[in-house]
Amino acid sequence: MDFDFSDDQEEIRQAVARLLDDHTSFAKSHDLLDQGTGFDRDLWNNLAEGGWLGVSIPESYGGSDMGPVELAVLAEEMGRTLAAVPFGAAQYLAVPALVEFGSEAQKSALLPALATGQKIVTVALAESCGFAPDAVATKVVDGCISGVKSPVPDGAVADIAIIAARDENDAAGLYIVDLKGDGVQVDPLDATDPTRPQSRLVLTDVPADKLSGADAAAINRLIDGAAVLVAFEQLGVAAHALDISTKYALDRTAFGRPIGSFQALKHRMADMFAKIELARSNAFFGAWALAEKDERLAEAAACVRLTALDACQFACEEAIQIHGGIGYTWVADPHLFLRRGWHLKAMLGPATIWSERLVGALSTPTAKAV
Repeated sequence: MDFDFSDDQEEIRQAVARLLDDHTSFAKSHDLLDQGTGFDRDLWNNLAEGGWLGVSIPESYGGSDMGPVELAVLAEEMGRTLAAVPFGAAQYLAVPALVEFGSEAQKSALLPALATGQKIVTVALAESCGFAPDAVATKVVDGCISGVKSPVPDGAVADIAIIAARDENDAAGLYIVDLKGDGVQVDPLDATDPTRPQSRLVLTDVPADKLSGADAAAINRLIDGAAVLVAFEQLGVAAHALDISTKYALDRTAFGRPIGSFQALKHRMADMFAKIELARSNAFFGAWALAEKDERLAEAAACVRLTALDACQFACEEAIQIHGGIGYTWVADPHLFLRRGWHLKAMLGPATIWSERLVGALSTPTAKAV
């Protein structure tokens, strides 16, 4: 197996990197934090014009019909640039759910609008007791949904949500809900990363359109696929945190020499690099398993989630330490990475959940050694 991106995929990376570099910066991230807006509409429109919002949508619905590996390339660049757009929940969960389980009417009504950025979609899985299908308490009765979902990424800016709920037979499924309709209450949450705002949705007898076939097993597969793609975004965050730390350590001097020449800082940066590369290796396998629909996806997803969580959190925390006293201040940049890392951690839950999922995957009869 060749666990590396092809030349075409590297060209995709370069193209999206140019667009993101032209429209993102640390200064812009600070401005969004200061303004409390959290959503870079200009960047969103440019991503739509470039066709990047339809990367995994079939051509017949206005997309470019690329695969999970190409989406992983985009995810890493989104993480590297700390892009303040509602990309993750939509592209890693909502669009795959619609493409795989949506009816022709559902796909025709939603996918073209998502590809052009005219509508924003999110996914509401989490409740107070977790995000897995067996933790869902929200109910659908007579085609209407009621319950509380929190936290919901991008809930305040989304037009549509795909919501996990249980039907009258207590079976878990996914349902399309119009967030602009009656019976929907959106309460903003005090997010760790305000450039990726989160909300609490309170649903009271809201009409819901079911995605047929999206049962508990399907939801778990979607979560596994999202874990792989979120890991690539975490890699982008962690690698850039290492880059800015290395640059600072080479530029900042103490006792007449760059602080990067001190052994203690060399060890810190070496540990950051080692954790990132371990996570990257697992991420490549996870992307392959997702693209090939391999039966080891659950195992691969748990492995990459655990190592990416570790690499991203460690790199972001070490970036603050390496920057010293200024690293703790609002005007410095390291906290931007720490905030995004914590957001990505909250998106699919902490390491304890994924350790349990890994044990479960290894315990299944079909599991193979990775």
